[in-house]
Amino acid sequence: MLYSGCVRWLIAVPDCTGREPRTSVGGVTIALDKRSAKSFIRINDRIRAREIRVIDENGEQLGILPPFEALKIARERGLDLVEVSPNAVPPVCRIQDYGRYLYEKEKSERAARKKQKVITIKEVKFSVTVDEHDYQTKKNQAVRFLNEGDKVKASLRFRGRQMAHRELGYNIINRLIQDIGEAGMVEFMPRMEGTILHAILAPSKKDGSKPKPQQPPLSSPRPPMQPAQ
Repeated sequence: MLYSGCVRWLIAVPDCTGREPRTSVGGVTIALDKRSAKSFIRINDRIRAREIRVIDENGEQLGILPPFEALKIARERGLDLVEVSPNAVPPVCRIQDYGRYLYEKEKSERAARKKQKVITIKEVKFSVTVDEHDYQTKKNQAVRFLNEGDKVKASLRFRGRQMAHRELGYNIINRLIQDIGEAGMVEFMPRMEGTILHAILAPSKKDGSKPKPQQPPLSSPRPPMQPAQ
């Protein structure tokens, strides 16, 4: 059975906001896969530029040619014409095996992903009334996190009247910095944010120097009394 008037159309809708590209199918807008949009590469007859800079399979430049002439050379050599730098003026195309090009590209991307180190921040929480056993347990946790290559956020919350004795919290965090030793270095010195005192510790570098712990802020002294006139 034939259906009249059933024509499907596909229109790419550009997105200037930097979000994923969108496509309109039959009047309905859908989101395209970012990976497929990123991996789109013009080859052979899909290259629409008037002139292109051509590099052959040996890395030698053949000069600036019309695409049909470059494609003719590529087909005579049993290869493809691949646009490798579309934003250049004129665009740069290479004569090569397209399947091997995709394989090498994916291989290099996998190698780059393996080299990437994801650093997470692990938090170790203290209290002003922390006992010695609990302190040692959390200190050992912080050392283990640093040895595993993660950063550590040491935080301490003041409750109620404890805010009047902030030096106790500073003493605990500064003691932790000293006890960690060569396992870590201070990335952010102890500082107050609301009722929480915290510091950020990072894994030690070979040539990194360890900053000195920060002392609690001292209240400004009162001005001396002026003698009566």
